[in-house]
Amino acid sequence: MIKNISNLGDAALYCDFGTEVNKQINSEVIKYFNNIREKNIDGINNLTPSYNKLIISFDLKITNFKKIKKIIESISINETQKFNNKKLEIPVCCDATFSLDIERLEKKLNFDREHILEVFFNKEFFCYMTGFIAGMPFLGDLEEKMRAQRLETPRVKVPKGSIGLTEQFANIYTFESPGGWNIIGNTPLDVFDSTKEKEPNLINPGDIVKFKRINMEEYKDFNG
Repeated sequence: MIKNISNLGDAALYCDFGTEVNKQINSEVIKYFNNIREKNIDGINNLTPSYNKLIISFDLKITNFKKIKKIIESISINETQKFNNKKLEIPVCCDATFSLDIERLEKKLNFDREHILEVFFNKEFFCYMTGFIAGMPFLGDLEEKMRAQRLETPRVKVPKGSIGLTEQFANIYTFESPGGWNIIGNTPLDVFDSTKEKEPNLINPGDIVKFKRINMEEYKDFNG
């Protein structure tokens, strides 16, 4: 449940669900996110869910902090309420061309390449949020034994489609971007499509993701 509702600048507020990062708390964030979005509340122009926060932006010409806060406080969320999530399979090629940091992970985690990839591909991931760059999903939760810190020196350019691991999360770079995550592969899928105005994200908060290992020939077929 919401612990606190506070101002965030003049035209936004954030709902604080606590300090922990876990699936249970994030599920509460997503329930509120979906509920508020479905209500089409007058004046709200953007909703941004994160691990344990929900930022709500609004138009000051239409509404204000007190009105939005009152509406949020009146919302009743059923503890058994479920959200409509999708289960997605994302193909990933882990050819040496793409697995830029696998040797680093072998050293940091004290596992060989195949064991790291076996654990990764057997895992079902939960999408906590999207952000940093458009459509980038933050997918948890990696087992303790699979958690590694970011690169000491981030890359200036991480290729689009790269699959990265850091701490408890995996992500997918939707665009070429600077970044410091440990890259283990690449997907040929477009995870973000700006031409789709209503639903540009392939993966959204609450979705379940399973990665499927493909070889280089299969990867090229996707792009061919």
